[in-house]
Amino acid sequence: MIKQEYGAWALPAIKTLRHLKFLRGTALDVFGKTEERKMERALIEDYQRNITTIVSQLSVSNHVQAVQFARLPEHIRGFGHVKEKHMAKVKAQWAELIAKFA
Repeated sequence: MIKQEYGAWALPAIKTLRHLKFLRGTALDVFGKTEERKMERALIEDYQRNITTIVSQLSVSNHVQAVQFARLPEHIRGFGHVKEKHMAKVKAQWAELIAKFA
């Protein structure tokens, strides 16, 4: 992905988008159809499913791993290829912690 510069003409359009937040997650959310957003939603679903499993098996002996797992999403930052790189790292750590937990 290449960064692009936009002139002052883009500012009103960006300000208008701010008022359309209520469309997020609906059929009219045009940005929600991108691969990146689909990947983010899938990650959220996986995270919630795994947290439910972890909480049901939580004990004193595995508390540290549970906290480590819960904090993994904090490391997913950026946009585009940067976010993809961070997600790949987190998913690897995620699998490792889930294996330890089970």
